Amino acid sequence: MGKKAKTSRKGKKAWRANISTEDIDDFFEKSTKDALSGGSLASAPTESLFVIDKSQDLSVKKKIEKKREKVLRVDSMLKKNPFVEPVPSSKQKTSKKKKKEVFKAEDTPKDESVSDSGMVLMWGDGGQHGGKARQVSKQSIIPAVEVEAPGCSYNPSFESHQDSLAQAVAEEMQKAYKIELGPQPVPLTVMGEVVDEDDKYFIEADSGSDDDINEDDPAIERRPLKTKRVTRVELNKRARKKELHKKEAEAKKKQELTKDIDNLPDILQEIAKEDEEKQKKHLRKAIAKQERLKACPPRLGKYKFQPAPPQVLLSEELTGSLRKLKGCATLARDRFKSLEKRGLIPPSAKSGRK
Repeated sequence: MGKKAKTSRKGKKAWRANISTEDIDDFFEKSTKDALSGGSLASAPTESLFVIDKSQDLSVKKKIEKKREKVLRVDSMLKKNPFVEPVPSSKQKTSKKKKKEVFKAEDTPKDESVSDSGMVLMWGDGGQHGGKARQVSKQSIIPAVEVEAPGCSYNPSFESHQDSLAQAVAEEMQKAYKIELGPQPVPLTVMGEVVDEDDKYFIEADSGSDDDINEDDPAIERRPLKTKRVTRVELNKRARKKELHKKEAEAKKKQELTKDIDNLPDILQEIAKEDEEKQKKHLRKAIAKQERLKACPPRLGKYKFQPAPPQVLLSEELTGSLRKLKGCATLARDRFKSLEKRGLIPPSAKSGRK
């Protein structure tokens, strides 16, 4: 379409004839439509335009819940079967005390990024997984660095040196006596006389017994055993005897019960003494266990812990000067034995240099 031709606006008649009235016509048309439809939306209140539906659509709610309850086949395969019981050996026996400790540990908030040793994990949480938690090793009673006795010094006093030397000698003698007085090992070979081939036949012939020959002989007749018939008189006599024994046992039981009632104070005293002895025994066991833990660690591996011998200098080796002291590389061995004694690593077999 081309441009609209310009009209002349000279005079009032030409001006009025060329003025556009489309806006006015649109306004009147819109106002008539609003009047017919119930009023203008701009002037209508908000409450009349929007309504909040508070009624619940049960069908939609049921559909949503049904969708949530639906379990995928992959998830159902991973679930445990309630009808299959686990193997008894795989069940973890948890006592009430352990359960209480677990509940206490869950109640107290703990920073997972900080480990038990105080070290902070480099990569944060390190990936959360539902596996078993790492077992924390118990703190050992034995110190990391043990101080030797004063007699083990390079310049000890005479009395302390003699005490340490006597202790070392006693340990060595104890080991020697244990080997000497212990059970003798079973010999691999047994010494005996050489038997000739001709004598072997005589030995085999003598090994047969006469009893076997007599038992297998069919010529020997065996007499049948005769069973004696039990009469009614004998049965009545047995019944009376049985009843008499029963009455005697009941009377004896009553007599013992009356005797126990009479001796009740003595019995209570004995029970109290036994309880006291049990408590003392339990205390002795606990003390012995603590002393044993101080001396050697719990059994970890295949081999037992063998403590290192005390590093005591002989009387000829005492110089009194640190400069003249004979050097020996025992520091690494001492640290290794310390780790074994504290139960941090399992003891290894004693291997000499080849």
